[in-house]
Amino acid sequence: MTWRTAFTSLLTILFGLTVLPAHAENAAAQRKAREQFQHDLVSVLALRADPKPLLGAALLARAGDIDHGGPLDFHHLITRAAAQDAGPAANWVRLSDCDAQADNCPNTKALDALVKQAPDNAAVWLLRMGQAAQNGDAKATEAALQKAANASQYDDYTGRSLQALAIAVMQLPPPPATLSGEGSPRAQVADLQMTLVYGIGDAQPLPGFHLAAAQCLPKVVKEQPQRRATCLKLAHVLVWGSSPLARSLGLHLRSTLSEDAAVRARADAAMRDLTWQVRHFGQLEAQARTHPELAQRMLMLARQGGTQMSLMQATLHMAGIPLEAPDEASPQPAAAASSPAVETP
Repeated sequence: MTWRTAFTSLLTILFGLTVLPAHAENAAAQRKAREQFQHDLVSVLALRADPKPLLGAALLARAGDIDHGGPLDFHHLITRAAAQDAGPAANWVRLSDCDAQADNCPNTKALDALVKQAPDNAAVWLLRMGQAAQNGDAKATEAALQKAANASQYDDYTGRSLQALAIAVMQLPPPPATLSGEGSPRAQVADLQMTLVYGIGDAQPLPGFHLAAAQCLPKVVKEQPQRRATCLKLAHVLVWGSSPLARSLGLHLRSTLSEDAAVRARADAAMRDLTWQVRHFGQLEAQARTHPELAQRMLMLARQGGTQMSLMQATLHMAGIPLEAPDEASPQPAAAASSPAVETP
């Protein structure tokens, strides 16, 4: 899963604020203005009673550590969002309303609520599996793995968070002090909005995929046909899951556990396509920082909702980039090389 590490690193590079010594004072002022703008957005959204604005407010507050202990902090806002019959997306974010140093993560109340709200979601049972493993309960760990394999879907609700944030950033125009002063004003606004949406929305709680992979190692299932069958069922759920990381693990399990050579070959080819998609989506995120038209299209797609996978693929389609990686011996398709959709005047 090195591609995911590389993608996360890319996001860090894309959305990190580079401070040059000669401009340290200006950068500090801009950072303070952006923090105030984020606080203002939270204040406006917190006035709403419906769950989606409250979810957006909670995500912004968590990222900015706003009003710690007050009515605008993450704990209060995500609790309000979850109480408004917001569905599992709010409780998924609420998982991180915990104290890792006190060893009470993920939030047990949120996880219990998710088990009731989304009992057919493999992501929930992978979280439960991690909790059982942490408690040293082998029987509960196995039971949760079975539940995950028998689920009909995998959804970590990242798409819902991106949608809430994409709607949230439209509530107020960014003040001039929040802008970098580099490029056109529209490009600077696009840069800030992309940072607030894609830089925050991707930071979701994730189940322990490494634990699922460890339960399904070839050496583990070699003498356990039932475990192999369970892991391949889980692979099917993950391959059609909501996130690139889930799909990656599903394809990995198929590639390493299937006894059918054709299935393994298709899984390897699909992994190449996935790597291609993630790499080019990251490049589009980078280009959107200086291309307002592309940024607005990506924000519009996020506001429409869907999953992280569907959003990524819709963005690539919008930019004219194929979802299939070219053959290694073939030249890169022109659409992928030049991304003509980002060159709109």
